Amino acid sequence: MISRRSLFSAGAAVAAASVSRVAMAALPEPVIQTSAATAPPLQPATGRPYRPVVTLNGWSLPWRMNNGVKEFHLVAEPVVREMTPGFNANLWGYNGQSPGPTLEVVEGDRVRIFVTNRLPEHHAVHWHGQRLPNGMDGVSGLTQPPIPPGKTFVYEFEARRPGTFMYHPHADEMVQMAMGMYGMWITHPKAKHPLIADVDRDFCFLLNAFDIEPGSATPKVMTMLDFNLWAWNSRIFPGIDTLNVRLNDRVRIRVGNLTMTNHPIHLHGHEFEVTGTDGGPVPKSARWPEVTTDIAVGQMRQVEFIASEEGDWAFHCHKSHHTMNAMGHDVPTMIGVDHTDVARKITKLIPGYMAMGERGMADMAEMEMPLPDNTAPMMTGQGPFGGVEMGGMFSILKVRRDQKPGDYRDPGGFAHPKGTVAHEWTGAPLAEPVRAATPSGEAAVKARKPSGHGHH
Repeated sequence: MISRRSLFSAGAAVAAASVSRVAMAALPEPVIQTSAATAPPLQPATGRPYRPVVTLNGWSLPWRMNNGVKEFHLVAEPVVREMTPGFNANLWGYNGQSPGPTLEVVEGDRVRIFVTNRLPEHHAVHWHGQRLPNGMDGVSGLTQPPIPPGKTFVYEFEARRPGTFMYHPHADEMVQMAMGMYGMWITHPKAKHPLIADVDRDFCFLLNAFDIEPGSATPKVMTMLDFNLWAWNSRIFPGIDTLNVRLNDRVRIRVGNLTMTNHPIHLHGHEFEVTGTDGGPVPKSARWPEVTTDIAVGQMRQVEFIASEEGDWAFHCHKSHHTMNAMGHDVPTMIGVDHTDVARKITKLIPGYMAMGERGMADMAEMEMPLPDNTAPMMTGQGPFGGVEMGGMFSILKVRRDQKPGDYRDPGGFAHPKGTVAHEWTGAPLAEPVRAATPSGEAAVKARKPSGHGHH
């Protein structure tokens, strides 16, 4: 739920330093949001006009105008984030959520951001990709002193160029980002831009990774590679909202990556162009049609396409283990071994025990093994034809001809025209397919001892 009291105008001390008690009385009261639902776009009531974005499973932070300056108030604090219904995580974030709220400004805006630290340790915020005075860059120890617990610092600079940016800590960065501290920053163009098209739908979200053991709620902050939860805006499928658009809408999706690995983001049913990075708009001569774009660590990619095909289209990371939940790296492969009864007995003794099914991962869902409390199922989510068998970084682009302009509500399942759904063949028997010659018998495993180092 969102709480917002009236924001009254007054002056404030402006420097990357502690805010005095007198100035604290003049701070905008922080807006706190705890719902994990996608909030409607925040229409600008003051300042320059712009077309707002929609933050997937998130929201945009309100501001106040103070003598021509756009003022925001970020609060760094511990939060509880519902990552999917039935699974909550103890994270750190901003203003009640992880990720923090999206900040939307217009090119040329003078921006003032108050940052209050309610964490148990010091903090600093880096404005990723912004051009600004060095002392406002937010690197603890290098460009500013750290923000002590209980203190408020203030950053002020001009939003000099349009584009999609991020904000995140640059103080105890590994811990604080592993706990979920980051957010998006959108700078809209102040006038018609030759490289920035008008769009009908504009979505944004961040890619995240967590290591939270089954049955627990707090990330293991020292993990560097073996993450088991892959998320969009700290939500995992089926808890990620769908992207709902109107047929033939021009759609923009802005994606930022603050995990420790790259993510090939793939869209079904459409081709898109990468039209922007965190460095700015991409020249038109450098664009080409894609269905997958790889987003490296610390990068942002902005893609655009015409939603010309009706239906429910998968949208996901193409690393297959990034579309699973609570996936362990020590899960034994049991393909070909019937261990259903044994697995159930072991699970009663060891609640966190998991093993692959006899015929593959899908067996695990069919066996319906009990999970520890506060554990996300590995593969879940129901579609009109059964289990989707996806988790993690997966959502659905829903394209409908009767979706009203500006309506972001979920339209429900797609009504397929007759004869357009794959179905069982019931006609004449098919001829035996041609097969490549294969060796007979089971594969034999032979050990060969190393004889030297010549091939290392």
